Amino acid sequence: MKTQTEILSKLQEHQSPTSSKWKENAEWRIANKSWLRYSQRIAMMMLDRMEELGLTQKSVAEKMGCSQQYISRVLKGSENMSIETISKIESALGLKIMEMS
Repeated sequence: MKTQTEILSKLQEHQSPTSSKWKENAEWRIANKSWLRYSQRIAMMMLDRMEELGLTQKSVAEKMGCSQQYISRVLKGSENMSIETISKIESALGLKIMEMS
């Protein structure tokens, strides 16, 4: 059976040279919880609609006039989108995301 010193030594051998950002990331998610949830709902609506229409990220990007990389970030559900972007998504996919009363 290994001693505690041997175990700690082995763990230190595999320790990353850079510190983890998990705490900062968790705090950021908590601070931005409300708009992140909204962004995630939009991403799910987009994914469902893209599947219905057989569209790729690239084709949606072309319709919106942006890069495929930006669409990828939006579909991850963590992009803080402008009203202009939401409007472009609605037009490109025929969705109703924002409703005015």
